[in-house]
Amino acid sequence: MPTPLPATAHAGNCSTCMLGHLCVPVGMSQADVDRLSGLVQTRLRVPAGTRLYTAGDALDAIYGIRFGSLKTQIEDAAGHVQITGFFLPGELLGMPGMLGGRHMSAAVAMEDSEVCVIRLPDIDRLAAQLPSLQQQVRNLMSREITRSHELVAMLGGTRAEQRLATFLLGLSQRYSALGYSASEFVLRMSRDEIGNYLGLSMETVSRLFSRFARERVIQLAHREVRILDVAALKALADVQDC
Repeated sequence: MPTPLPATAHAGNCSTCMLGHLCVPVGMSQADVDRLSGLVQTRLRVPAGTRLYTAGDALDAIYGIRFGSLKTQIEDAAGHVQITGFFLPGELLGMPGMLGGRHMSAAVAMEDSEVCVIRLPDIDRLAAQLPSLQQQVRNLMSREITRSHELVAMLGGTRAEQRLATFLLGLSQRYSALGYSASEFVLRMSRDEIGNYLGLSMETVSRLFSRFARERVIQLAHREVRILDVAALKALADVQDC
C-alpha cells in the first residue's frame, strides 16, 4: 500500500518544485504561485504494482506525480481491464472524479513512484483567496476532458499504425516538456498495456513496432525507443505540420 511521507518545506512548495511548469501552477504568475506554498502537506510513496486509489473511492484529493509513472484503468464485473491513461512526472491524477466526488478509475503504479497529495479542501480554501487558482482548476479539468475526447476519437476512427504512431509522438512531446530528449526515451509500459490502451492486441503492437523499426522510423531495444524519422512518424500518425 502507499506509504505516507511528510512533505518537507522544499518538497511541498509548489513555487520551488522543478515540475511546477507542468503541474498545478502551470500558466500562473510567479506571485500567485508563491502563494501556493504549503498546498502540499503530504506525499505518498507508491511501490510498483500498488494502487494509489480504486474506482469508487471517495475523492478528497488529487495527486501530482513527483517521480515514477502510473496508469489509470477501469474494470468491469467480469474482471476485464481497460487502461484509460498513462501518467508521467508533473501530471495530475484524479481530475475526472472531482465533480462526482468519487474516483472513476483505479490508479496503479507502473514503477516505484511518489506523488504529492493535494487536498480538495486546501484547494477550495486557497481558491477563495486566489481567483487564478479557480481558473487553473477549470483549465486542468478542461485539459483532462479534451484528452479523454481525443482518446475516444482515436480509438473510434483510426488505423492501427496511426494509433501507435500518435501514441509515440505524444510520449515524445511529454518527455520533451519534462526536459528530457524528445527522440530517445524508455517505455514505462509493456506491449500488452500499450495494446490495451490503444484497443489493439499485443501481437499487433509488436508487429507494428517491428515494422516501424524495419522501415527506419524508430530504433527499438527492449523498451528503449529512439525516433529516427520524425517526419515519417508524423505521416503515419496523419499529423499535418502548421
